[in-house]
Amino acid sequence: MEHRPMLETHKLSGGWGPTLVNEEVSLRVASGETVAIIGRNGVGKSTLLELIVGRAQRRSGGISLGGVDIATLPLHERARRGLGFVPQGREVFPSLTVAEHLQVASRPGPWTPLRVIELFPRLGERLASYGNQLSGGEQQMLSIARALLGNPRALLMDEPFEGLAPIIVEHLLHSIRKIVQSGSIALLLVEQRVDIALELSDRCIVMDRGRCVYEGASADIAGDETHLARLIGLGH
Repeated sequence: MEHRPMLETHKLSGGWGPTLVNEEVSLRVASGETVAIIGRNGVGKSTLLELIVGRAQRRSGGISLGGVDIATLPLHERARRGLGFVPQGREVFPSLTVAEHLQVASRPGPWTPLRVIELFPRLGERLASYGNQLSGGEQQMLSIARALLGNPRALLMDEPFEGLAPIIVEHLLHSIRKIVQSGSIALLLVEQRVDIALELSDRCIVMDRGRCVYEGASADIAGDETHLARLIGLGH
């Protein structure tokens, strides 16, 4: 039986200033479900997440969280309603310590500072370190931990593995699998590493030129490299 979507967009269009990047994108993510968005560079994947969280400019279409329209709400209000975001580039505060990041981000709910430190033990060793003293991998752990501490109902992750060493990627994969297995969060993931995206997700959306051009079960295309290459190459 199909569950009611926790996060949903309906014919969502928008972009940056006068530039229209995404056109009429409709998607849904249920609680406990992971949906991956894949496609070539520059097709609008990251901008779509920025539209949903309220950082890019919406032209038309709807965005709902838990069945409630949030399309006109400011970014901070969307976060308060339960929309979490792990941005590309991590965006940690250089002048705050790890402990201060966790304290500022924490809201009531199942995800507590202790729980995120259990998920990322390295952060527990770096509590007194400032954001600009962390490695790229540690910053990514902190960015994910900060988002979880908001106790989101839906979590958007934009390229969480970008630029990280293979050993750090494996550690983050293990941690994100635990987040997924908690079963309480609707996860929408943009990831350039298609193998990782398909492994983590239940369903997959392929984007091209700002539109969704394919949607299906990740398992259906994970083992069909020819089909996958054809999907990713759409528009050529």
